[in-house]
Amino acid sequence: MDFFDAAYQGTPPWDIGRPQKEFVELARRGEIRGSVLDIGCGTGEHALFFAGEGHEVWGIDSAPLAIRKSREKAAKKGLPVHFLVLDVRDLAKLGRTFDTATDSGLFHTLSDEDRPVFVDNLAAILSPAGTYFMLCFSEREPAGYGPRRVTKREIQDSFREGWSINYIRPAVFESRTRAEGPRAWLSSISKK
Repeated sequence: MDFFDAAYQGTPPWDIGRPQKEFVELARRGEIRGSVLDIGCGTGEHALFFAGEGHEVWGIDSAPLAIRKSREKAAKKGLPVHFLVLDVRDLAKLGRTFDTATDSGLFHTLSDEDRPVFVDNLAAILSPAGTYFMLCFSEREPAGYGPRRVTKREIQDSFREGWSINYIRPAVFESRTRAEGPRAWLSSISKK
């Protein structure tokens, strides 16, 4: 059992029982458009929220237990979200495209070697001019708690070829373990 599947045996700190406020605000501002792929969906809070807003939504995660919990929530809420166990390095295997892709806390878990593989797969599943929204830990967050920190420069470097960065702005990554939440980056990145 891998780290993430084991984490879902209980309630991991990133599973706050609702969508992150940053993603709710994106939806309220109309930035979440059309069909949505929630990458690293965990127990499905963002995917279910977007489905409730009327979007066609798929959610993928590599942790089978997280996907099982997502499907149970979708059934209880009567929301038609397609949840699938899939490694983020294999997004192209979905064989379809989406207008929007969301990522709450996945990018900062990727190794340096996996980042370009993920970005290539992301390009394969986004429609022309599709947008990727990413919330990840920022280097502004002091060391000692949570995953690796990501610098603004690392985001820019990862999305240099074939992408337009709309914005990278300071944000908060809400957590069950810290009331104020860790410092994060919220990025909007569109496929050229």
